Amino acid sequence: MVERIEDLNLPNAVIARLIKEAIPDGSNVSKEARAAIAKAASVFAIFVTSSSTALAHKHNHKTITAKDILQTLNELDFESFVPSLTQDLEVYRKMIKDKKESKANNKKDAISEDAAPSSSSVAAAAENGDANE
Repeated sequence: MVERIEDLNLPNAVIARLIKEAIPDGSNVSKEARAAIAKAASVFAIFVTSSSTALAHKHNHKTITAKDILQTLNELDFESFVPSLTQDLEVYRKMIKDKKESKANNKKDAISEDAAPSSSSVAAAAENGDANE
């Protein structure tokens, strides 16, 4: 478990980047407001996680899934978040799938290259064969 409650806070750099992306250029946020936003974001994440854990346990699951999170958000009256989160989840899953496929293709290509003689080794073999005749 967590030793200090401050350990549950989201990293300040992440919060600063989120705030910067959310406000218009030329706007500023005080340190105090930034700390309040960080605390609120942490509390929200803990609340959704706790509620999702309860939902998962209710369904006899040990692992919280994205489906649990989305269902929890609906139950907690944050249903307006669900469409954009669902879309982001689909993009994330596609990105992971594409990475896996790319890695598998690269591995397959590497194996094919190792199995097939390279043009330089074919040329060297031809030269050795010509020299032996």
